[in-house]
Formats: sequence, structure tokens, C-alpha cells
Amino acid sequence: MDELQQVEILLVEDNQTDAELTLRALKKHNLANNVVWVKDGAEALDFMFRTGAYAGRPDDNLRLILLDLKLPKVDGIELLKRIKADERTRVIPVVMVTSSAEGHDVIESYKLGVNSYVVKPVDFDQFSETVAKAGFYWMLMNKTPD
Repeated sequence: MDELQQVEILLVEDNQTDAELTLRALKKHNLANNVVWVKDGAEALDFMFRTGAYAGRPDDNLRLILLDLKLPKVDGIELLKRIKADERTRVIPVVMVTSSAEGHDVIESYKLGVNSYVVKPVDFDQFSETVAKAGFYWMLMNKTPD
């Protein structure tokens, strides 16, 4: 079976260090087997809607999107709008994982349908624990439509 066919988590993060920390935290808690990391909002759109470099990608069982707010090309807010506006992707849980604790970012994200908003802690251990808890909840505890 093609590896991309089994993708369950899409990580949308432009900062390599934050992405590596997220992947390490997910791996530590056995949640990283089926993760794809994309580095900007345009690549995320291509992945989700199977266009551009991902045009031949088979349909998948995407179960969670971990989304940074500040992204190049297409920012997290615009990406969230597109995810929640499309029938094919609107039911996928989206967790905003960002360094922004600004009230307007939180409010706008929830207005657009984000499922959770997590502010990245500076401390690695705290960051790892936060990502692991979010991943555990959304991947193992939360029931999504089939």
C-alpha cells in the first residue's frame, strides 16, 4: 500500500525546528507513523485537494491537521477558511498550533471553525507534552465521522 495513502496527520509548519519538535513529540507517543509535513499554506492546499505536486495522490484517511498560523504563501487563517468551506475537508479536525496568543487570532480561528487553538510553549518538554496531549486526544479519543 502506498505510504501517502495512509496519511492520518497533516502538519503544516514553516519553521523546521518547530516541525522537528512536533514530529519528535508525536513519535515519542507513537502518533507519528502516518504524518506528512508541508512547509507552507500553498503546499498544504495542494496536498489536501490533490493538485500540483500532489495531483496523483490517492484519497486518504486524513484525521487531523496541525496548522501553524503564520505561514508563507497562504497563511493559516486563509487555509482554515478553505478547509472549512470545502465539503471534502470541513469535517477534518484542525488544531491551530502557533506562537500567537493574540486575542484576534484566537477569535478569528474559532469563528472560522478551528477545533482547538494551542499556543506553542517555549520550553521543549512543555511543548512536547502539549503536542502529545493534542495528538492523543484528536487521534485516539475523538470520534470523527467515517
